[in-house]
Amino acid sequence: MKPIPPSSCSAQATVIEKRLKREIAKRKATEIKLKERCRDYDALLSGSLLMQEQLRHLSHKVLQAQEEERKRISRELHDEISQILTGITVKLAALKLESTSNSINVKKKIDTTQRLLEKSVATIHRFARELRPAMLDDLGLVPALLAYMKEFGMRTGIRVQFNSVTADKLKTLDSLNRIVIYRVVQEALTNVAKHAKAELITVSINLPPDALNMEINDNGISFNVNRLFVARKQKHLGIIGMRERVEMVGGVFAIESEPDKGTTISIQIPFKHNVA
Repeated sequence: MKPIPPSSCSAQATVIEKRLKREIAKRKATEIKLKERCRDYDALLSGSLLMQEQLRHLSHKVLQAQEEERKRISRELHDEISQILTGITVKLAALKLESTSNSINVKKKIDTTQRLLEKSVATIHRFARELRPAMLDDLGLVPALLAYMKEFGMRTGIRVQFNSVTADKLKTLDSLNRIVIYRVVQEALTNVAKHAKAELITVSINLPPDALNMEINDNGISFNVNRLFVARKQKHLGIIGMRERVEMVGGVFAIESEPDKGTTISIQIPFKHNVA
């Protein structure tokens, strides 16, 4: 076997060295590109998260502005338009008493007008309560919920059971938390009346440590919850709105629906309270 000349070994070593240098250069270039792409992805992710947070913040602001507008309209309906209609009713009553001549037809027309006005006043009061119940601000959450559930039951024929801690334990709830809970109940009951064909709704509120838990269960027909949040249909906006409201105050929203068990909406809202 002939020995390999030193010049040939040196040439091979040079070739191998050049290949290694090229390979190292390629790997370094690839590493640099990967680092650049990682930075780009991190920047995109940060931007996406920031946009999500901004959208969530905007959504919360819209809901808050909506509540303020509802409150204003409710007050105007109750304080101004309702008073005007009540004044007209009083004037008609006085006119009927003063009419002493043969005016049977006039009295009948006055009676009809009075009934229409009374119906209008009742309708305006209902609209005002649905927009923003004054009782929620004046008396608190539990009385407002009881009043709404009573009116809902009379209007729809659906029985509502309400189980809750005492009203005094919820006195420290701030205005935003009160309206969120009230709106969730209002929207949930409205959805049941529209879609569930239920006969009974149970609303329960309890206070585990540092939180408020509420469950709303109905014995109506079930639906596919997973499809609900991916389907972009107008009729699902109420449930999405409930979730948005709960998340707005740092809470957790969940919904389950099973055949023969109906639907259960569960929310948990952080709540600092002192249990008596």
